[in-house]
Amino acid sequence: MPLNTDIFNRTIRLVGNETMDAIANKRVIIFGVGGVGSWCAESLIRSGIHHLTMVDSDNVSVTNVNRQLMATTKTVGQVKVNVLRDRLLEINPNAEIEARAELYSEETAESFHLENYDVIIDAIDSLECKMNLLMNASRTKAKVYASMGAALKMDPTKIHVAEFWDVKGCPLARALRDKFKKKQMRPAKKIKCVYSEELLKNLGDIPEHLAAGDSAPAEFRKVAYNGTMAHAVAIFGFTIAGLVMQDITNLK
Repeated sequence: MPLNTDIFNRTIRLVGNETMDAIANKRVIIFGVGGVGSWCAESLIRSGIHHLTMVDSDNVSVTNVNRQLMATTKTVGQVKVNVLRDRLLEINPNAEIEARAELYSEETAESFHLENYDVIIDAIDSLECKMNLLMNASRTKAKVYASMGAALKMDPTKIHVAEFWDVKGCPLARALRDKFKKKQMRPAKKIKCVYSEELLKNLGDIPEHLAAGDSAPAEFRKVAYNGTMAHAVAIFGFTIAGLVMQDITNLK
């Protein structure tokens, strides 16, 4: 696949043509393009990833505007993956970007054909779906990366990378491990995770018109109203993208 050398000139100068070709040939799928996944997707496309699939069933909400890449007052109500795809194609019109406005779950898992990808990125919130995805992804040949909880974080110096079982101080990681242990399950291989031990408290009030809660079924429900800021979730997303680039560079 010929590269647009004008767009990627600075990247090619850094990593060389052979690695640039390796980056372009990797097939990547991201589950969840919210605060973490949206920034990760942008970094991957700007770095030369050519084949990208994005999976997220949500529409842009007004409460997404403070931290999600494609969320603006003009895109509220639109399908997240479609808005993000349009933005990414403005960066590289030649990229092959598939936008799937679907929910990943145990029932839909087979439809995503994880075996076809070189890189699988988990940036979803639902505990049950996250566990199922990590189990299925770990059985493939793909490199697997996961974001742990990115809400209630402010300090960028406390964001770290560790293998899933070595993540410390993250309630989401702890809850996932508890579920794995309860079901006597374990991912088939190591998974690199981005996490932070920082855990701040929510200080502000929830506006009355947002206080009704999440109407999604319990198994898909997210922690809807934890405080979050753009720089924290973006660092999570950029860090995952950086791990992907680092691994491709090392492995080709």
